[in-house]
Amino acid sequence: MEKYQPLTESVFYILLATRNPNHGYGIIQEVKDLTQGRINMGAGTLYGAIQTLESKGWIQVFSEETDSRKKKEYVLTEEGRKVFYDECTRLSELLEHAKLMNKQNS
Repeated sequence: MEKYQPLTESVFYILLATRNPNHGYGIIQEVKDLTQGRINMGAGTLYGAIQTLESKGWIQVFSEETDSRKKKEYVLTEEGRKVFYDECTRLSELLEHAKLMNKQNS
């Protein structure tokens, strides 16, 4: 697998919000809640990112309603889960290095 890091903050949170099946509005709300309103993703941004993440194979359609709105739920793929956890590992390493440097400079 190619390296796709670092992830943008929006992509990171979209992947996090699709660890369980979630529809577009649910993703927007979960990201907003997780970030205490700091990230308020617009629908255009979200659906553009969803198309990209689908094309990379990181998320997939989990279910689709057949009514006129055709609400789709998205979920992480195995590859998406690996990309997400690799990014978590990378971020943890950065944080540990910052803590170490802070401790050394105290």
